[in-house]
Amino acid sequence: MIVRQLSSMALLALLACNTTLAFADQSSRPNIVVIICDDMGYSDVGFGGAPDIRTPNLDSLAKAGTICTSGYVAHPFCGPSRMGLMTGRYPHTFGGQYNLPPVHAGMDDYNKLGIPKSETMISTVLQDAGYTTGAFGKWHLGEEADYHPNNRGFDDFYGFLGGGHNYFPEQYTGAYERQKRTGKAKINDYLLPLEHNGNPTTEDEYLTDALSKQAVRFINEASDNENPFFLYLAYNAPHAPMEATEDDLAANAHIKNQKRRVVAGMMTAVDRGVGLVTDALKKRGRFENTLVVFLSDNGGKSVFGSSNAPFRGVKGDTWEGGFRVPMFFHWPEKIPAQKFDFPVSSLDFYPTFAAVADAKIPSNKQLDGVNLLSSLVQGNNPRPNEVIFAMRHRGGYTDVSARRGDWKAVRHSNQPWRLFNITEDLSEEHDLASSNPERLEELIAAAERWSQTHETPRFFDSPGARDKWFGTNMPHFDKTFATEVGAPKLRPVSHVTDSDIAEPVVKAPRTTESGVKLKRGDSTIEHFVALEKAKWKKNGWTWNQQKAEAIFQKIDTNSDGIASGKEKKAYWSK
Repeated sequence: MIVRQLSSMALLALLACNTTLAFADQSSRPNIVVIICDDMGYSDVGFGGAPDIRTPNLDSLAKAGTICTSGYVAHPFCGPSRMGLMTGRYPHTFGGQYNLPPVHAGMDDYNKLGIPKSETMISTVLQDAGYTTGAFGKWHLGEEADYHPNNRGFDDFYGFLGGGHNYFPEQYTGAYERQKRTGKAKINDYLLPLEHNGNPTTEDEYLTDALSKQAVRFINEASDNENPFFLYLAYNAPHAPMEATEDDLAANAHIKNQKRRVVAGMMTAVDRGVGLVTDALKKRGRFENTLVVFLSDNGGKSVFGSSNAPFRGVKGDTWEGGFRVPMFFHWPEKIPAQKFDFPVSSLDFYPTFAAVADAKIPSNKQLDGVNLLSSLVQGNNPRPNEVIFAMRHRGGYTDVSARRGDWKAVRHSNQPWRLFNITEDLSEEHDLASSNPERLEELIAAAERWSQTHETPRFFDSPGARDKWFGTNMPHFDKTFATEVGAPKLRPVSHVTDSDIAEPVVKAPRTTESGVKLKRGDSTIEHFVALEKAKWKKNGWTWNQQKAEAIFQKIDTNSDGIASGKEKKAYWSK
């Protein structure tokens, strides 16, 4: 595990080692802009290898900066990933392994929590160093006063506190008002009014464009004084609901796959916003002395049209596709234009930002990242002997991975450990565990030592996750870190492409033929078989309708001819 206790004196000493990164006075400290997307796949952006999605503004910045081809985040899904970025620590170490639940889930005790107040966030460190700070978009780190962005280091906040939001104000405003009029006690987070510094506000623009506009406002206002600024622009695109404007869909008409086209439309809006931010920096004379960092919070979801090519896995996985993300650093004349292949983590942002800001980190603050500055400039490995971890808890077992240099160990789906040379085998297809037992054992041992620093989760994202954790006596680390090899052969990796023509979505019936009203998630046998056929085709499996019908019969435990959502959940969780 990487643990650092950094003081400003140590950081200044490190900076002094490289004269190109030493700052003569306070006015030379750079502005810092972090732009983060939500559920964006590795190949959902041009510089990440997308052959179909056009992102010229992002690609221009990436080409002029350092593209981190092995950029990782601290967790393979939203909330914990952002917790890691903001605290510089793996979220597991303070009980943040799960998302905070949505308010409408009714888990009131958990809704009162967030990142522990004992964890000083990078925003507070920069604010204390004299930076003007602003956060725009998705928060997902706590909603009560103690955890609100305005009380965690941000002077200006515009956006939403939960894990997601609908995009079109004419839709979400109307839905919110209707639910409010009916007296609904807990309205879906995705429909709530946006807020500005704790006060509800109205919006009339597509959400991505609205967030870009607010970021530009912040740049203009912050540029009116001499202090540097820290801008955290957290787009929720291309996270569900999958909603793009008609103009942005039309701009991507070359993409035949309808789901992929929506992702492209949502990324077009993001790229347009990045262009506006870049233009604002240039107009205010701030561009040359601004460090811009771009990334996704985790991998994309192929079911919604995102692509993590060339990697295996999707959001939530400890395969590369779950937490290896597009990432670049842009800072004219300070960070070179290059492709940087050594592993980099979002955990590294905290010490790196503190270094360039000449900011004082609390003496008792532990960090799991490293200062990247000298490595990015000199082109060397920032962590030659250290391990990057990922861990995701599931129902009754845990997925985990550990990468050191060229080698990565993975335990997934409660199967034996696998070992890959990740620089030669990007899609994790060739298991080398049996032929390299000592290397595998070293990585498993490192992951086990890391797990000993973890705390019991402080909150869970759903009642089901909470009940599975305590009901199955998680986390079962004794089994997780048992050195087992001989995992079954994996299926070849496949990805969403622009030439795929998506079949029409199989719509769920509202009633059975006999007139019985179906609830959301229920399926008749016809609907279930149609869904299974689409799934089998997507995975390249040979279709067997008799087998699908047999599965339906097993799911339908009360033999009423309906596979209810509850029955499905019980069957697939086995």
